[in-house]
Amino acid sequence: MPHRIFCLLFVLGSLSQAACAEAPAWAYPVNPPGDAAAPDNGRLIHVPGSAAGFTRTQLSAIGGHVSDWHPEEHPAMPPIVSEGHPPKVYACAYCHLPNGAGRPENASLAGLSPAYLLEQVRAFRSGNRPGSEPRRGPQSTMVAIAQATTDGEAAEAAAYFASIKPACFVRVVETDTVPKTVVRGWTLKRAPEGGSEPLGNRIIEMPEDFQRFEDRDSRTGYVAYVPVGSLRQGAELAATGAWGRSLACATCHGADLRGVADVPRLAGRSPGYLARQLFDLRAGNRRGGNAELMKPVVARLTDADVVALAAYLASCAP
Repeated sequence: MPHRIFCLLFVLGSLSQAACAEAPAWAYPVNPPGDAAAPDNGRLIHVPGSAAGFTRTQLSAIGGHVSDWHPEEHPAMPPIVSEGHPPKVYACAYCHLPNGAGRPENASLAGLSPAYLLEQVRAFRSGNRPGSEPRRGPQSTMVAIAQATTDGEAAEAAAYFASIKPACFVRVVETDTVPKTVVRGWTLKRAPEGGSEPLGNRIIEMPEDFQRFEDRDSRTGYVAYVPVGSLRQGAELAATGAWGRSLACATCHGADLRGVADVPRLAGRSPGYLARQLFDLRAGNRRGGNAELMKPVVARLTDADVVALAAYLASCAP
């Protein structure tokens, strides 16, 4: 099935109603059964622009010291970021990378305020960010990590990522046709058999070089294929608040969409991540704190609105 349907019960005053929202498969990639990492042949792996070399086992070590291809591009990592505390708390830099750039299956953290980052840890910890696809490993892993992380560790990690200047690694391309894809590593990649298919009302985001993605290179580039006309439509939606159905993004996120104080940056972020947050907010699967302020903003957005907004926001300079 292309979609999974999730229903939530909302209580509005004395009125109870079931609200159903679709979690589109393109925004919530789920690994196929039996998806396994490549075996370690003992050889050192290298990536462009780095003098370092790591084995597959070192690159796959989610607990313990994280392999760092480009240590010159970020400050010294505190232990919670570089090592975590195994077995329950993985190193933050394993998933979000040492430079905080993140990957399509999770979030870019670089440059977000410490207060905002801590609010998100609390939301994961309390069950306020379950996500709209319960089979997604990155979401459930983050919930478990947040529950096992101390407040002090969370504060150290938040201060670290907040200190890093964000960069954008996503190239947004308008098109009608996209390569056929499969799911690997909780993200999309070109199908081994090749071929193409109509894009429709989707965003197909994938690594430009899947091997660099697998090698966890923090400079991996991504391409996001978006519908023709979506950048113009998204710019109008962001500026007008969907012509009165929502609120102009700049009202809270700043004129340049780079965030204001503890309101997060939108510009230059993964469009897949942005779309998931809009879908989660609309479905009530992201709640508490400032998420409550977003509920009326997203309530009347259509799926096409979400696609256009995510495409446009990803195309903006961070």
